[in-house]
Amino acid sequence: MTGSRIAVIVLFLVLAIIGCTSAPTTQELNSGSSPIHTNSQMKSGPIVYVALGDSTGVGQGASNGGYVDRMFRKLELQRPGSRLLNLCVSGATTIDVVREQLDEGIAANPDLVTLGVGINDIGHGLSLQEFARNYQSILDRLKQETHAVVVVTNIPDISSAPRIPSAMRAEYQQTIDQFNQKLQEIATISAVLVFDIYTITREQLPAHPEFFSADGFHPSDAGYEMWAEQMWPVLVKVIGSG
Repeated sequence: MTGSRIAVIVLFLVLAIIGCTSAPTTQELNSGSSPIHTNSQMKSGPIVYVALGDSTGVGQGASNGGYVDRMFRKLELQRPGSRLLNLCVSGATTIDVVREQLDEGIAANPDLVTLGVGINDIGHGLSLQEFARNYQSILDRLKQETHAVVVVTNIPDISSAPRIPSAMRAEYQQTIDQFNQKLQEIATISAVLVFDIYTITREQLPAHPEFFSADGFHPSDAGYEMWAEQMWPVLVKVIGSG
């Protein structure tokens, strides 16, 4: 067995342990991003917001919620009476979203859906093909069975996280790159908007250790706040003034 192969196996074992609980953080409308998919114009007044994804949607690592809760607090001010159904679960992979979150999310008849998932697919050693198949299934059902505007976040670059062994960071970043390239391809085909948290985290996390929580893997309150502040202008553009 080659040294490279051993390194990959070790990487997956490490991430399977720390990734069972999940990951951190954000861009505006990608200059080259896919167009926004809507089956109809965003209605005026209160809306239903459904969040699908992993522990970053839950807010693990922080005391005041993740990016979902923080954005919803802003949304409530702009669209009073709106409702949030946060189905995100710590440790969720794409197949968990398909099996355990999607049906309930669709049944809520959402006007807005955010999807943030993928880091645990890497941590659990899912192949790129498995990830792509699951991700496509999620977007296909949202597009076919809802009228919602869908905004997806790509996978953040947490290769600088304290819990990631230094010797594995370059390879981990490369794997995230590959998964994000596939995610972007699928989002473009599905005509949904991609919020590029990867670029922001790649640029900001190495210089901002305070964006990591005490567990050395998830975002802190400061990290989630940065995420929400960066992502909020994207939602404003898709939901309008109401």
